[in-house]
This record gives sequence, C-alpha cells and structure tokens, in this order.
Amino acid sequence: MNVLLIGSGGREHALAWALSASPLIGTLYCAPGNAGIADMARCVALDVADHAAVIAFCREHTIGLVVVGPEAPLVAGLVDDLAAAGIKAFGPTRAAAQLEGSKGFTKDLCREFSIPTGAYGRFHDKASAKAYLAAQPIPIVVKADGLAAGKGVVVAFTRAEAEAAVDACFEGAFGSAGAEIVIEEFLDGEEASVFALVDGKTVLLLGAAQDHKRVFDGDKGPNTGGMGAYSPAPVMTPAMMQRTLDEIIKPTVAGMAERGTPFKGVLFLGVMITTQGPKLYEYNVRFGDPECQTLMLRLKSDLLAALLATVDGVLDRFDLRWHEDVALCVVMAAKGYPGDTAKGSEIKGLDAAAKVPGVQIFHAGTKRDGTRILANGGRVLNVAARGKTVAEAQARAYEAIAEIDWPEGFCRRDIGWRAIAREQSQS
Repeated sequence: MNVLLIGSGGREHALAWALSASPLIGTLYCAPGNAGIADMARCVALDVADHAAVIAFCREHTIGLVVVGPEAPLVAGLVDDLAAAGIKAFGPTRAAAQLEGSKGFTKDLCREFSIPTGAYGRFHDKASAKAYLAAQPIPIVVKADGLAAGKGVVVAFTRAEAEAAVDACFEGAFGSAGAEIVIEEFLDGEEASVFALVDGKTVLLLGAAQDHKRVFDGDKGPNTGGMGAYSPAPVMTPAMMQRTLDEIIKPTVAGMAERGTPFKGVLFLGVMITTQGPKLYEYNVRFGDPECQTLMLRLKSDLLAALLATVDGVLDRFDLRWHEDVALCVVMAAKGYPGDTAKGSEIKGLDAAAKVPGVQIFHAGTKRDGTRILANGGRVLNVAARGKTVAEAQARAYEAIAEIDWPEGFCRRDIGWRAIAREQSQS
C-alpha cells in the first residue's frame, strides 16, 4: 500500500520511521518532509493547503492511505475533502477537529457532557473579558480560542500579566486565532499527555507521556511547543488511566457521536492530575510533538495496521503491543526559540550521535544542502532514546547530544526530572 504522510516536523519523522517498518507499506511519500524523513520516504513539494492538488497526487500515485500529521490541515477539512474523493485518510473531520481548533468548543463540550475541567468564560471583546477577570482568583489562564502554533496560551501569575494577555489577543498577537478568547481556572497539579486511537466508537489507549513545555531548565521561561518528553508517565498509574478513560475520554467520544460529529483519529488529552483526580485542560486531534517520538520508540505493533483499523472502524478487533522500556526525547532548538531564530546554521556529528546504543534521532526542522544538514526552524532535532529506566534513557540521549556539534543550538538538560526523582525515591 502506498502511503502519503502530511507534515515536516519531528512528529512526522517518528511516524515515517514507524510506518516504513510496516510489512504493508509500498512507497511512503511525505509532503513536504525534512532532511531526516528523506532517508525513509520520498519527500514531495506538495502544497497541502491545496486540497485539489493533494487529491490529484493521491490518484496519480495510487495512495491507499493519507496520514495527516499536523493540526492545521485537519482543522481546514483535508480529511473531509479526501473522503469525498474516495481516498482513505487518518484523522478527524473538520467538525471533529474543533476539539483542537476551538478552545471554547472543547470547554462547552465538557460542560454539556459533565467532563471534568476548569471553570471558564468565553469572550469576544476586551471589556467583558476584563470584567470577568476582575472577579477571578490569580493565577489564571488566558487562551486564544483558535490555532496559534502552541503559543496562544498564557498562564498568568499576576493580574497585570493576565490583562496584558487579554490585550495581546484582541490586538492581533495571534491573528484570527485570538479574535475570541477563553479565560480558564488555573489547575494545580502534575500534567500528563494521554493518547488514544478512536474509530468513532471504540477507544484503544496508546498510553501516556509527560511533556516539558517551558523553554528552560527547572520549568522556567515561556511556554513552547515542547522541549522534551518521556513515556510512560509514572503519574498516570493504572487507576488514574482508568479514571481518565471513564471520566474524560469515553464521555467525549460518546458526546461527539451524539452531536453527529463522531471522532476518528488520535485523541490527545492534556490532563492535570489534581487532588480531585484528572481534569482536562486541552484536547489535540493529532499525535503530540515531542510525545509521539517516545510512543513510536515504544510501539512494537505495526503502526500502519493500527491506523487502518482506526479509519475502517474495527478497533474493537485490534490490540497493540509495547516495549517495556522507557523512551525519552530531548528537543534541540535554535537559539532564540520560542522567539525569532536564525536559519541555515550547519549541524555536525549526527552520525556519531546516532551510534549511541538505544538512540534514534528525529529531525524536526532541517534541510539538506548537498552533504550538509542545516537548521531550518525553531525546534530542529529530537534526540530520543530507550532505556530500562528514565535515568538510563536520559543518560543515553544526553550522551548522543554531546556528540552533536551545533553551536547555534541549545536544549534543556533536565528532561525527565520528575520521573527520575520518583525512581531515586523508590530505590
């Protein structure tokens, strides 16, 4: 079966790596891909926002399945248009993708179907937003309603910071994504990312990971798209996973079906483990990045078969096998990230880094210039490793990073710190 993978980041490199190992795969194409993906797929210069062009490519190359990596094409209805053309695609419809495309949509769904989440308000103007804010305790969370590339969320620890976030949204800092905002109760606890395949009715858990959103060590600095992750996440005990499934995932899947917008694809929950139990703070409708990289390292089963079972609605007859090892991923970013970054700096030492036992390097923002690999984005590399413990996986990842010669890049040095502290306390 020929497969077209949409995307160009570390998540897509990890998906390409797993898909290319499937005995079902024919030719794997990726649009647009990156320098690392080019080692295992045919990268094509296809404008994925031009749905007619994507459909024409699929017909010309006999594509049996399209796998949509990022959220923007899903929210734009790419899956709908592919389905209308008779082409199988993994991912939710435009209507179902509102779970990520609109923060307000998700909060209203939670209210309607009694899904535990923080208290909130939705606003279209500064005055009403600030009037609501004045009556709320601090800290508080201000979110642009729409897609803002992971940058439209401010956790405000002062009232002035919260008001500045409201001003930024309505003054165009996030474009049309900030035309409406959600102001949300601050949830105190430990965060986790939970993933599940959903075929409209059946849920197949993929497990949990823990992301590191802040840019600097010790969880300091601004939020980012993610500076590293590990899986499984010890905070998600079997009992907590069961509660999350019963209290959040199943009611969401049932609610979406009841509304006439059934969800098919991968459901990614950002949950906060509070003293009352798991509470949802966001949904995403695609694999996380960099969480996906850790999941793919741990997956034993055929990913392509799992995605096809999801699309075909037969997850009730499907199961997955996993490596018992822990997987950990460290993001290497260009200096200045999550702000402005320079492109074009050369990255050396990747071959030596890849030889460290248990290590797999996924490219996130790179391009090839002859034999050279150049930085071409904010988050540039994902150095991932498996190990028997989080500490072992972390040590391998940082051993590989030590082999990489890229003065214009940086990374956090403490990925996995919570889990390692747990391991040390139990030893």
